[in-house]
Amino acid sequence: MSLRSAELCAGGGGTALGLEQAGWTHEALVEIDPDACATLRAARPAWKVIEDDIRRVDGRQLTGIDLVSGGCPCSPFTTGGRRLGSGDDRDMLPAAMRIIREARPRAVLLENVPGLLGARFALYRHRVTTALEELGYAWSWRVVQASWFTVPQQRLRAVLVAAAPPVLARYRWPAPQGPAPSVGQALGETMAARGWEGAPAWAARASSLAPTLAGGSRLHGGPDLGPTRSKRAWRDRLGVNAFGLADQVPAPGEFDRAPTPAELRQGTAGLPKLTVAQAALLQGFPPGWAFTGGKTSRYRQVGNALPAPVARALGEALGEALGG
Repeated sequence: MSLRSAELCAGGGGTALGLEQAGWTHEALVEIDPDACATLRAARPAWKVIEDDIRRVDGRQLTGIDLVSGGCPCSPFTTGGRRLGSGDDRDMLPAAMRIIREARPRAVLLENVPGLLGARFALYRHRVTTALEELGYAWSWRVVQASWFTVPQQRLRAVLVAAAPPVLARYRWPAPQGPAPSVGQALGETMAARGWEGAPAWAARASSLAPTLAGGSRLHGGPDLGPTRSKRAWRDRLGVNAFGLADQVPAPGEFDRAPTPAELRQGTAGLPKLTVAQAALLQGFPPGWAFTGGKTSRYRQVGNALPAPVARALGEALGEALGG
């Protein structure tokens, strides 16, 4: 049986790719960012990409689909922000719930930052789950770790699954699939692609998982690897200069020069930066997934994605529960 999905806030395609790998057919991918829409269209010309704000989408056009999925903006709930919840104009969960009410899919799959499951947002969650119950859905929240699904990154996500009670009773949260590769194992070959003589030693040093990649919002964040604490982890544990992203991986003799004042101040002299393509590999995107836009836009699409292997595991579990 073919299972059909519609995705909200589709971004650069991490969830869409993972669900496709799990056997789902996409009826619609809704995304407001033009660069991300261009990425989706280039990746899969057959996908129906709707370039619009989900607050303007009529869910009745999606009646009959099996799944509404989405990764609404995390800014209202992240511990790195002001945590305004429903008081943040970037809160898209109400729009997603309206679309679910209008479309009445067989199942719902929404993901966000773990902060959404904190005590601060207990009333907010209660409103969401009460609305689902009024529509006849049973529901379950769980925090999943990306590294459980071979993603070389410490990345926690809060996942909400909802379906009719008999379906949810059959649903089994996917079990961990084994140890994830280290950053060095995942990126060693690409770091050596231009002949940098330091690549083998770097790969051996980068022997642990990456911190959570943070793409930033359209209002804040740039092309670097995250907040101050994450930057220190990249530097001290993985030998990476996280204060920006490179256009290319290092060439031979790349660091045969005097360090810049910024490198001396940051303690990153002699350390390579990652490229957007390397960051995408750490998010489970396949080599060659072409992101559209400037560096900041491309990295935002990467950093804000649900890793495709995580989406695949969730999609397979949902497909089994639905009988797909």
